[in-house]
Amino acid sequence: MIERKRRLWVVEELLEWMEYIEDVRQAKKVRHKLKDILVIVLFATLADADDWVEIAMFAEAYQDYLRKYIEIKNGIPSHDTINRVMGLVSPDILQQLYAKWQELLNRDEGEALKKIICIDGKTMRSNKRKEGKPSHIVSAWSKEDGFCLGQKAVSEKSNEIRAIPELLDKIQIKGQIITIDAMGTQKSIAEKIRNKRADYVLALKRNHVGLYEEVELYFSERETLEGIRKKGNYVSTTEKAHGQIEKREYYQTDEIGWLAQKKEWKGIKSLGMEEKTLRDEKGERKEYRYYISSLAPDIETFKRAVRGHWSVESMHWHLDVTFREDGNTTLDKQAAQNQNIIRKWSLSILKMIEIMKPGLSLKKKRFAISLRPIQYLEEVLSF
Repeated sequence: MIERKRRLWVVEELLEWMEYIEDVRQAKKVRHKLKDILVIVLFATLADADDWVEIAMFAEAYQDYLRKYIEIKNGIPSHDTINRVMGLVSPDILQQLYAKWQELLNRDEGEALKKIICIDGKTMRSNKRKEGKPSHIVSAWSKEDGFCLGQKAVSEKSNEIRAIPELLDKIQIKGQIITIDAMGTQKSIAEKIRNKRADYVLALKRNHVGLYEEVELYFSERETLEGIRKKGNYVSTTEKAHGQIEKREYYQTDEIGWLAQKKEWKGIKSLGMEEKTLRDEKGERKEYRYYISSLAPDIETFKRAVRGHWSVESMHWHLDVTFREDGNTTLDKQAAQNQNIIRKWSLSILKMIEIMKPGLSLKKKRFAISLRPIQYLEEVLSF
């Protein structure tokens, strides 16, 4: 854990860094500093405020406390002003601010093992006009840090294939492991990852018909699985979850000379399978997932990558359940994207702190902060 003094220093340095963010508004017409708006939105979001009206109400109620960190020399901005200003801030700039916070926290912590960077998209369902389409945000989530490295907005889910290479160009992935679901399993994306000197574990589904069927058939042979076990490229886990027993078995092999498309996937070194057996009062059922990877056989790393991908799905779940994102009707696309970044930032903070009692859910942590904002925000800022 980072010491209290260091964490307070992180907050002070971050607030100072906010001063240098470019404000595109005409200086003569600016009544509320951009830094003030950003601090209000971040603090209010932590304190269970979900829309612009609630954010403004929070700022009005706790303006004396907020003045400990920001000026607010012209009073509290209206909810319309907060919305409008957040629609003017570049999401790239706000993402850099979020990344700066994470960088300050991680400074001098040394090198860790290869990180799992999970890439996946989420549609902001309420962010659309009558005949328009909602924004779809493709995020790169660091499983180990619980932190969003970057994001790219597109008009619909089918555009993820175009967005992923652009997102990969925006973030540092050298030496890390990229996991992507089946939609992003594309030859050009595998090549992009390898060119940036990272590794990949890419999910296979029937959208790659020939490749999927080849891999499925290969892992269906009992002799094949027994051979993989003998080489030590197998591991299993068993746990109880959601009222059922889940057994997960992982297989990985580098015997891929037979693979017809081997030369078409840059850097491919192995194939993998996760066999999941679910048991409950209704009986037993099995699920199979297949992967291609640039990793040489290392079953623990493969298992960590496959299991690690759930973290980005968990993040998306929290955006909806903990922050009620799907109920937010912000129509301005850029303001909605920025609010999405603030929620991810808040999610990262909430995961790092304990409030009231251990094991409190993130949703209840937000509610607890809303009950005693001054007390608990101080704990958050010196966590």
